[in-house]
Amino acid sequence: MSTMTPEQIEEQKRIMYEKLSPRRRKFVDKIGYDEWEPFAMPFDPIDLRQDITGRTSQQLCEQFMRETRSAQDPEYLQAASEFGVLLVMNIERVRPVFDFCVWYNELLKREGKSIDLNK
Repeated sequence: MSTMTPEQIEEQKRIMYEKLSPRRRKFVDKIGYDEWEPFAMPFDPIDLRQDITGRTSQQLCEQFMRETRSAQDPEYLQAASEFGVLLVMNIERVRPVFDFCVWYNELLKREGKSIDLNK
C-alpha cells in the first residue's frame, strides 16, 4: 500500500469499510474510523518473535531448563515459560523484575547466603 497516494489509500479504506459486515462495521465505529488502520502490518506470532540474542521464548526456556537443570515441577516450568514470553514481547515490562533479581542475588552473595528452594 505504500506506493499509493494518501487519496488512493483513503479511497481503498472507504471501500473496505463499506464492504464490512454490520458487526465488523460496528467494531470499527467503536474504535473510530479515523483510528482504524486496515492496512497495518500484522504482529509477528509470538513463536517467531526473538529477544536480543535471536532466540524465541521457547528456545530461551528450553536452554534455561537444560543449563540450570531446574526443577521439572509443572508450575515452575509454566512460570519460566511465561517470563520468557514477557521477556521476548516486552523487555521493559520485565526489566524491574530482572534488575531486582540481579540485585538480590548480589545481596545474598555479599552476605554469604543462598536460597534453597527445594525445601
